[in-house]
Amino acid sequence: MPRTTIGLGIVLIVVGVIAYVATSFASWTALIPAILGAIILICGLIALKNQKLGVHIALVVAILGIFGTGMNVMQVGALIAGEAERPAAVITSIITFVLLIIYVIMGVRSFIAARRWKNSAQPEAAQQ
Repeated sequence: MPRTTIGLGIVLIVVGVIAYVATSFASWTALIPAILGAIILICGLIALKNQKLGVHIALVVAILGIFGTGMNVMQVGALIAGEAERPAAVITSIITFVLLIIYVIMGVRSFIAARRWKNSAQPEAAQQ
């Protein structure tokens, strides 16, 4: 998960920078995915030294990011109808939202797998 966390951070930084450039540097809010990405990237670097701490913090940031992008994601209907006030913001939010959802799912699956592995290793240790 640390490498996945670092990769997600880099991808989100790229998404944010592209959104900022695509909107002609009109609003710093286009950089929100990049800010999330930088925080997640730092968590990934922490996870290289302390996996549990780094990944847990990154997952909390990802969940907060999911809630933060949710309002713009709900405007997907307006985007499809061509009525969205800020289509670039909606598109960027959807991309960020999907990436964060995938990351959270991967993180939860990783925790479940680690728990199963730990539980299956305990009976063997008890027998010795």
